[in-house]
Amino acid sequence: MRHFGHIAPEVRKRLFFQEPCAFDTDSPARLLSAALGATLYSPATRPRLADDIVKQAGRGVVSMVLCLEDSIGDEDVPAGEENLVRQFTDLAARPVTALPLLFVRVRTPQQIPDLAARLGPAVRLLSGFVLPKFTEERGIPFLEAVAAAEAASGRRLFAMPVLESPELLYRESRVETLEGIFRAVDKYRDRVLALRLGVTDFCSSYGLRRAPDMTAYDVQVVASVIADVVNMLGRADGTGFTVTGPVWEYFRVQERMFKPQLRRSPFLEGQAEELREALIEHAMDGLLREIALDRANGLLGKTCIHPSHVLPVHALSVVSREEFSDAQDILRPERGGGGVLRSAYTNKMNEVKPHRAWAERTLLRAEVFGVANEDIGFVELLAAGIPA
Repeated sequence: MRHFGHIAPEVRKRLFFQEPCAFDTDSPARLLSAALGATLYSPATRPRLADDIVKQAGRGVVSMVLCLEDSIGDEDVPAGEENLVRQFTDLAARPVTALPLLFVRVRTPQQIPDLAARLGPAVRLLSGFVLPKFTEERGIPFLEAVAAAEAASGRRLFAMPVLESPELLYRESRVETLEGIFRAVDKYRDRVLALRLGVTDFCSSYGLRRAPDMTAYDVQVVASVIADVVNMLGRADGTGFTVTGPVWEYFRVQERMFKPQLRRSPFLEGQAEELREALIEHAMDGLLREIALDRANGLLGKTCIHPSHVLPVHALSVVSREEFSDAQDILRPERGGGGVLRSAYTNKMNEVKPHRAWAERTLLRAEVFGVANEDIGFVELLAAGIPA
């Protein structure tokens, strides 16, 4: 699979200076963690789940979470497990090659080896498990269960802990909780693909819910947690992990209080005013702003609960030609001694040592999401990726 692989090759050639690379479930973990992109959640109880997965793959989805936790009722868990096994078996029998990375969000550690065993040969389609309400104490049994399932199935399985517990939110216990989480995920570093933020749970602890014209970063009690998670778990010194952006809850807005947040000019230049209006109508202007703030704050990828959110996340993850040029210049071998150089675009300073980590991350993002051609922006990428 590859990002933007659902659009025609001749269109990709027009859009990209460097096309996104191909990857699969056996690709290196570092590549996969960057390639997760918009991870689409779906209840595991959906009766046509196999068809849904194939359909979403055809629309550009490259990672999905099939949820047995908060998205279904307690009484529906046994039926959800049975449906999951049945749908995986169905998928495994189909002649489909480009399926998304598939993860299962479980409730208990015991579910992990049990489901892996029940999947039988279809376990080859499984990339791993999402671990809820992760702390050191609760998380270690989950990580041990993933290791046991991997050993029993012979299939490499990743873990994606969700950071959403009240202990992480509350100021008096936050640092201790983060230190414990780090000890747990560091011990199982080769198995942890990414850390996911459960912002909805953070808000619920204070009876909050952000409006569609506000981002997670406008809710200060939430923004402070994101900052501390990145500070302690997302460092670029080799000790950090990929941290993904929080879920965007909205997909249609009936009434808004504030002005739309999308400027007209990028859409007018691309003759895409109708696209702008559609994005505003479906609350996408707030989503686009939050995606930009995610990246500015060190997050990569995003949890999504609606298919319409996927393309905006991917379009805004593509590296611009200017970013690519700066990153390449910074990482040239002859720059190893440091120094300062003017950007080839003559609009900024590139300082080799301080900007090195940014450049390395940018080139990794360029590998998986591609580099846009000089005259291509997110408007063109959005318009090209929308299914006909």
